[in-house]
Amino acid sequence: MTFANPPTEDIRRLLHEVRSIAVLGLSPNSSRPSFRIAQGLQAKGYRIVPVRPMTEEVLGEKAYPDLESLPELPDIVDVFRASEHVPEIVESCIKLGIKRIWLQDGVIHEEAAQRARDAGIVVVMDRCMWRDCVQFCQ
Repeated sequence: MTFANPPTEDIRRLLHEVRSIAVLGLSPNSSRPSFRIAQGLQAKGYRIVPVRPMTEEVLGEKAYPDLESLPELPDIVDVFRASEHVPEIVESCIKLGIKRIWLQDGVIHEEAAQRARDAGIVVVMDRCMWRDCVQFCQ
């Protein structure tokens, strides 16, 4: 069975429901896509929580080395990491009780996505959260 993203209306609803976004792999380098996308989401009113080891702050927000270090659960985890890291990210989300994962453009791991779904996590894969937000968050 091939993975399919949630229907468009579900993605639209998800973007309206979430408020806090843990951005896994958020670079402090303003020329990187993760920085620009997080900056755009922040400007739309989302609370950005940077998750990146050896980084203290990004976009004026305290950064954390991993999901396990977050002081509270985010509404969603937005993943800017290579696809081979997705299984361990999914396991962390399952263990912590995080209910939504968004895998950015090019981040694809069907087996891990299915594992997350089987654990009750909403998964969006290989889509840009910012592009969808621009389209759906008017």
